[in-house]
Amino acid sequence: MKNYTITVNGNVYDVVVEEGASTGAPAVKAPAAPKAPVVKAPAAASAPAVGAGSIKVEAGAAGKVFKIDAAVGTAVKKGDAVVTIEAMKMEIPVVAPEDGTVASIEVSVGDAVEAGKVLATLN
Repeated sequence: MKNYTITVNGNVYDVVVEEGASTGAPAVKAPAAPKAPVVKAPAAASAPAVGAGSIKVEAGAAGKVFKIDAAVGTAVKKGDAVVTIEAMKMEIPVVAPEDGTVASIEVSVGDAVEAGKVLATLN
């Protein structure tokens, strides 16, 4: 199974391609429309964060990184925008789940991201 991000007429789609069991031909499944961004704090038993911080800021939808709103070392309050994603011609802010300091930024402007990708970490 492979995941691809495809842009058609400015719209970004996440596509999963699976190899068919009986025919050998690839079967393509397109997921439902992207959901609003969700920012999650790490669970107690989850894998460690990608960056330096202990709190992950994750993309809730596939899209492209439009803007980095907070630099490393910036103090943020719960609800402050950390990164803005562009999906389907909409700018979607991904916000801090709690007060903290930006420990790392894991993406750059223009990067294509999938839902669930760690965009930044906080301490």
